[in-house]
Amino acid sequence: MKFRVGILTISDKGHAGEREDTAGPELGRLLDPQIFEIAATGVVPDEQEAIVARLVEWCDVDRLDLILTTGGTGLTPRDITPEATLAVAHRLVPGIPEAMRAFGLSKTPHAMLSRAVAVTRGCTLIINLPGSPKGARESLEAVLPALPHALEKMGGSSAECGVS
Repeated sequence: MKFRVGILTISDKGHAGEREDTAGPELGRLLDPQIFEIAATGVVPDEQEAIVARLVEWCDVDRLDLILTTGGTGLTPRDITPEATLAVAHRLVPGIPEAMRAFGLSKTPHAMLSRAVAVTRGCTLIINLPGSPKGARESLEAVLPALPHALEKMGGSSAECGVS
């Protein structure tokens, strides 16, 4: 069984076509195609409603197993990805961002500034990653070995997870 993945880039400039999305494709390259199928990609602006709408659609309608977001996890006023993610959450998965920050701190003290969260909604695991390709890659590498097990535990059948 392959896990269906969505990669969502959250960027005002990316959404407006003013900046090429490099972090999203970088994440896609890290995912073993024998295990993960990239079923959806997208770019939305740093707007709570747009982020929430896409996350809900990919969780509740498309029933993706995993959503990786990139961008909007820092300290600027427009960085609202964690708040939008928490708005759709059923449960928190605090160990994932803890592991990402711990790994990142071995490389840069700026890793402590990440506000990324990981949550579940129904049978979907949502993980916030940094917006830079390097930060996104390193953060995903920190947790990637645990993801197949996590997704298996969440339930192989979308019918087993209630969405409310």
